[in-house]
Amino acid sequence: MNNDKSLGQLLREQGVSRRGFLKFCATTASLMALPPAMIPAIAKALESARRPSVIWLSFQECTGCTESLTRSHAPTVEGLIFDNISLDYHHTLQAAAGHAAELAREVAMEENKGKYLLVVDGSIPLDNPGYSTIAGISNLEMLKEVAEHAAAIVAVGTCAAYGGLPKAQPNPTGAVSVADIIKDKPVVNVPGCPPIPVVITGVLAHFLTFGRLPELDNLGRPLAFYGNNIHDRCYRRPFYDKGLFADTFDDEGAKKGWCLFKLGCKGPITYNACATTKWNEGTSFPIEAGHGCLGCSEPDFWDMGGFYTALSEPTVNLSKTAAYGLVAGAAAGAASGLLNRQKKAKAVAEHETVTVNDLVKEEK
Repeated sequence: MNNDKSLGQLLREQGVSRRGFLKFCATTASLMALPPAMIPAIAKALESARRPSVIWLSFQECTGCTESLTRSHAPTVEGLIFDNISLDYHHTLQAAAGHAAELAREVAMEENKGKYLLVVDGSIPLDNPGYSTIAGISNLEMLKEVAEHAAAIVAVGTCAAYGGLPKAQPNPTGAVSVADIIKDKPVVNVPGCPPIPVVITGVLAHFLTFGRLPELDNLGRPLAFYGNNIHDRCYRRPFYDKGLFADTFDDEGAKKGWCLFKLGCKGPITYNACATTKWNEGTSFPIEAGHGCLGCSEPDFWDMGGFYTALSEPTVNLSKTAAYGLVAGAAAGAASGLLNRQKKAKAVAEHETVTVNDLVKEEK
């Protein structure tokens, strides 16, 4: 683990041209919603930045977040790991095993005390430490140990950010999020089941560039990626405004690309970059593939009710998790019937939590 050289030196040694380096900086600026004028500043910061150590811990999870990371294309996972960071510990990607793996983690922590970045995916069980252990160490114990001297923490995936599927009712393991445990360190949540690959690498690139985490919303998510809901950026939005909805997944409306609101799409209450950044190198996202949004980047999305239940048919937990609800009269084709525009504008401006009940109360 040689972290003494700057990123600029390492890139030049590996044959990366100045032009290629500036292209990477331009991509980074675009990912972080920064103006082109910031590209020289990013280049200067990365030129002199030291190669930081990253320790990645996987707890109660399905490895989907790591699978997502390995499919990132801008910047690529290969470039991020081998050119820009020193990934010193990762259960799935590391070659070491057993005592050698744990030794690598301990050495990385000692040599980079106070400077390393901790990445966590998966929730942490509190009911019984034996539900999930690594090398005989409980998830809770390992998280606290590694977090103590971390510069910052990135909770990758909905399980780490909110508890995710393990926390879904009845939550048999007593699963909690990283932020439920760590209170004295900056934590950035990168939710999604799994998160979009370039969102994961974009957050890491921001840390590399500025030495700090990006601006966050009230749920600890990067505003650059979670600042707008999917509904407002969806290409099917014009059909919603016209009251044109698919009634089944194979009817004429579905074939014409009509809105999937009546089929349970949670886009109106889900904040993520799916509609703009998309997946598979910007090819598509679930709604474009013909399936409604599940709301996977929102807290407790597993307990929000049926995936195919329209938002205009409230469920028990909907008001608890909605950033703001669109309780439109879809059956009557009046897409904005109960929407309080003033309340919505305030919520968007301040990124506040507004429930369906708040909107209905204001309308009355």
